[in-house]
Amino acid sequence: PTRIDYGTGHELQLLAWLRGLELMQVLDPADRPAVVLRVFERYLALMRRLQTTYCLEPAGSHGVWGLDDYQHLVFVFGAAQLVGHARIQPSSIHDEELLAEAGADYLYLAAVAFIRKVKKGPFGEHSPYLNDISAIDSWDKVVKGLLRMYEGEVLGKLPVVQHLRFGALLPWATPYND
Repeated sequence: PTRIDYGTGHELQLLAWLRGLELMQVLDPADRPAVVLRVFERYLALMRRLQTTYCLEPAGSHGVWGLDDYQHLVFVFGAAQLVGHARIQPSSIHDEELLAEAGADYLYLAAVAFIRKVKKGPFGEHSPYLNDISAIDSWDKVVKGLLRMYEGEVLGKLPVVQHLRFGALLPWATPYND
């Protein structure tokens, strides 16, 4: 049987490709918000469809002890999108009505709504990290914590980064390089 998986490494590949377009001046740094809200959002919609249609296996998932089985950046970008929002706080993910009402407009809420749709049982049991994050008092703190987590759990893992194509646009930098 063939195993088809998907995870944060695939998400990282997209980010590297977009960064390459920026370095080649196809995209401008000023385009980043639009790239996230248009390109990345459409990528997420496609990947969610593929996940549910083909029952993709989570690649390298930590199971219940990971942020999500498939994605991480959506939570970073989504939390950044909500920094300074007057009404939506991290604890708002427990408001089903708000998720339905505002999920289409906010990446973080859409990601949580998708998880609630595909996973069964109490949210705190199948998504304890997201549940714990909901107790943080500001989106600024959520973004900072998620970036640290991304660095350690995605960028800091050889099984993930070994699949990146390093070269002139994306050099491999280690403390041992001259």
